[in-house]
This record gives sequence, structure tokens and C-alpha cells, in this order.
Amino acid sequence: MAMEEPLLLNLEKDDVRVSRKVFIEELKEASRIALPMIVVTVSQYLLRVSPMIMLGRLGELSLSSASIATSLCNVTGYSVLFGMSSALETLCGQAYGARQYRKLGTFSYSAIICLFLVCIPVSVLWIFTDKLLILMGQDPSIAKEAGKYAIWLIPTLFPYAILQSVVRYLQAQSLILPMLITAVASLCFQVAICWAFIFKLSLGIAGAASSIGLSYWLNVILLMLYVKYSSACEKTRTSFSTDVFLTLGDFFRLAIPSAVMVCLEWWSFELIILSSGLLPNPMLETSVLSICFTTTSVHYHIPYSFGAAASTRVSNELGAGRPQAAKIALVAVLVLSATEVVLASITLFVVRNVWGYAFTYEKEVATYVAEITPVLCISIIMDGTQAVLSGVARGSGWQHIGAYVNLGAYYLVGIPAALLLGFVLHLNSKGLWSGLVAGATVQCISLSVVTGFTNWEKQAIEARHRIFSEKLATENQLIE
Repeated sequence: MAMEEPLLLNLEKDDVRVSRKVFIEELKEASRIALPMIVVTVSQYLLRVSPMIMLGRLGELSLSSASIATSLCNVTGYSVLFGMSSALETLCGQAYGARQYRKLGTFSYSAIICLFLVCIPVSVLWIFTDKLLILMGQDPSIAKEAGKYAIWLIPTLFPYAILQSVVRYLQAQSLILPMLITAVASLCFQVAICWAFIFKLSLGIAGAASSIGLSYWLNVILLMLYVKYSSACEKTRTSFSTDVFLTLGDFFRLAIPSAVMVCLEWWSFELIILSSGLLPNPMLETSVLSICFTTTSVHYHIPYSFGAAASTRVSNELGAGRPQAAKIALVAVLVLSATEVVLASITLFVVRNVWGYAFTYEKEVATYVAEITPVLCISIIMDGTQAVLSGVARGSGWQHIGAYVNLGAYYLVGIPAALLLGFVLHLNSKGLWSGLVAGATVQCISLSVVTGFTNWEKQAIEARHRIFSEKLATENQLIE
């Protein structure tokens, strides 16, 4: 017995070392995905922001009309396509983990077809943007210019649909470097061509919108060339076949709740920004909320990238039938994200008295921003947490639960609380943003509870069933 006790202690120490080693390796893998993804997402975000900076040089009408059109197009088009394409994080990620490599290409083709179909009604809606804005009470001159900008943005929808599908296809395989290179190259191209269209060819808002579409097409072409000729995609590359049409239903079943999950959150922020125009001194209140929204939007690309890492690692491990590895991946990404959001919120709080001057020279606005910064710091922490947990939802395939959570968090709690605090209790912008933070807090708590009670063994079984139950010609093609 005396000899057995040291042996047991040594075995336990070995287990701890192995667990620590596995966890450290998972931290490295998550970082390898998340850090380049930050550059990718920020570059894609700046593609639609950089024209605003240049249009501001043409006058207030061009800037305001393009800003309103961009906001409306984000709500009615880009957010829908972005959300629907997130279904591929489940399908492609789990298929890759299950070594059903050919299905990645099949699912991606299916996504592109579905998203193209969605682009048609969105395009029709954008044609009538000017009339819609006038009905909403917008100034006719601004509505007219915004309508023109929205029409010129229609050609951006189709490359955007392809781009989001290809990005998810590569993300599922942890092939992030080609996305980083092509995203940066497309952004550099866009800045140059947008400058030429606006200032050299005097194309105004038409040139600004066209530069976005051309940049998306360049990004798509570069990524497609990589997929076609890279040996890294050899296993997952597949030709178009009838299998694509067999998976349309499976894609739509996940794409609809994925879109609802994303859009409900996006739309709630847009509604609050619009509501700020009804407050006393709307110019001040809208300016402050815009600074808050811009700050959180730019920062959100960091936790979203951690969420993408969580989605990729969790979906891969569930598809491979390794539920314990999926749990380790979740914990690793949460540790990375928690570290980042704490550092970001502390930094923002420290510079709160000067942060507002990065956006404006008005002392009144900067002072107001400093006053609302503590709430903004809480918002950043909540964003970081929910971004990772939402990534887990996408990787696991329970987007429908995420959709219900977002509906309750923002539309039963967040928005009513914002309106109560902002208009009834007269806390103005601070009240509106505090309401959104309350919604985000409920969202985080709810997603944490769902994740905490998740049966990972059951999720792994469902993932394997989801991938292997497809009635496809490629069903029996298991590539080692």
C-alpha cells in the first residue's frame, strides 16, 4: 500500500501536466485563429467606412445621405447576409471535424445560391430607399441622395454574399492567413480607387459606392484563386453537383435562426441611435451615442474574432466526436477574451477625459463622453463575453436558442429599459445606452446559463448525426 500511494500521486501529477499542456496548446490554436481574424474583420468593416471619410470632404449633404443609406443598407441587407452565412460555421466546421471534407464545398455552394436568392428582394427594397426615407420623415434632399447611394450599393450585395460564404469555408479549416492578405489588399485597393473616383473623376457618391463593390469582387477573386490552386484546399475543393440542391433545405434551417440571432442584436442598436434624435438637444445626444456606437463597433471586431475562433474550434471538435476537447476550446477562448476586454475597458476608463476629443473638438461632447464612459466600459465587457458565447452557439448549432435569447434580452429588456431610462427618467443618452447594456447583460447571463448546462456529449452526437445523415452522393467519401 505504501508503494501504491506514491504511484497514484505521480499519475495524478502526470494528468495535471497533460491537461495543462493540452490547455496551453488550445490557447495557442485559438490565438492563431483569432488574431489574424481581427485584421480580416476590421479590414472588411473599413471597406464601407472609408468612403464616408472621403465623402465628408464633398459637403454635409453627401456625408449625411451616404451615412443614412449605409445604416439602412446594413439593417436591411448586409446584416441579413452576414447572419445567414453564419450557418456555415456549424455545417462546414462540423463537417471538417468529421473529416467529411467534400461537404465543405457542397455546403458553401448551397450557401451562395441561397444568399443570391435573398439578394433579389433586398435589391428591390434598396431601389425604393428614397421613398422609404421620405415616409420615415427624412428631409427630401437627403432622401434623394441616399436613394442614389443605396442603388449604387446594390452591385455590392452579390460579391458580399460570395465573400461571406468563402470566408466561413476557409475559417472552418483554420485557413486565416489567405483571408488576412486578401482583405488588406482589397482595402488598399478600395482606398486608392475610391479616392480616384471621388476626387479625380468627380463621381461623388456613385464612385464611393462603386469602389466598395469593386473591392468586394477583388477580394472574392483572390480568395477563389487561392481555393482553386492551393494544396491546403485540395481535400475540401469540390465541383458543383446536384448534391448542392440537396443541402439547400439543411442550410436554410440553420441560416434563418442565424440571421435572426444576428439581426435582432444589430437592429436594437440602430433603433436606439434613431431614438436619440427625439431627445432634447438631439445634436448633442446623437453625437454622444454615435461616439459610443463607433467605439463599441470598432472594438467589437476583437471579441467577434475570438468568437470566430470559438466557433471554429468547438465545431471541429464536436464534428470529430470529441466533446471534452470542445469544452477545453471554449474555456481557452473565454480566458483570452476575458483578458482582452478587461484590458480594453481599463484603458478606455483611464483615457475617458480625452477620448471624446478623438471624434470632436466640442468640449461639451467630450465631457459628456467622459461621463458616459463607465457605462461604455461595462458594454465592452458584455460584448466580449456574448461574442464568444455566440460563437459557441454557431459552432454547436443551437442558433435558434440564441435567437430567442437575443429577442428576450434586447426587445423585452434592453429597448424598453432604454426608453424608460432615456425618456421617462430623463437620463437621455446615458439612459438609452444603459438600457442597451442591461439587454446585453441579460443576453450574457442567458447564454452563459445555456452554455453551462449544455450536454457536450449530446452535442457531439447531434453534430455527427447532422453531418453523416445527409443523403448526398459524397456521403461515403471519407478522406483521411
